[in-house]
Amino acid sequence: MSFRIGIGYDVHKLAKNQKLVIGGVTIPYDYGLLGHSDADVLTHAIMDAMLGALALGDIGKLFPDSDLSYKGISSLALLEKVNNMIIEKGYKIVNIDSVIVAEMPKFAPYINDIRGSLCRCLDLDVDLISVKATTEEELGFTGQRLGIAAKAVVLVGG
Repeated sequence: MSFRIGIGYDVHKLAKNQKLVIGGVTIPYDYGLLGHSDADVLTHAIMDAMLGALALGDIGKLFPDSDLSYKGISSLALLEKVNNMIIEKGYKIVNIDSVIVAEMPKFAPYINDIRGSLCRCLDLDVDLISVKATTEEELGFTGQRLGIAAKAVVLVGG
């Protein structure tokens, strides 16, 4: 079996009158994320890591914001497409490690729901997906509550 690893990073700006969707879970908060799709930074970071592992480009290349068919689309639908690409190449996800970077809201109460959502979408056992959250101690754009970022590492094997 051969193994390949990829990393992903995404960031979106916080704004009023937007839903906050992280890992396919809507989080109650006064602000949401701006983006062409549902702006789910965690799912975007995971997809980019998956694509990077097999040198298949990135989500901007596959699902460009110039394509109106992706306007407002659920990132989980895109994640499913990326997972199918990985499978078609003869690989499968071995594990995912990820982190959400935000000052607010606090994500600890939602981590299990987020992991469950991602597991259902990718048809993986929950122990194969790690989701953590951290702050930047009021530093940078996330610390100033201007946006939310996410990072992910994905190991695939085939």
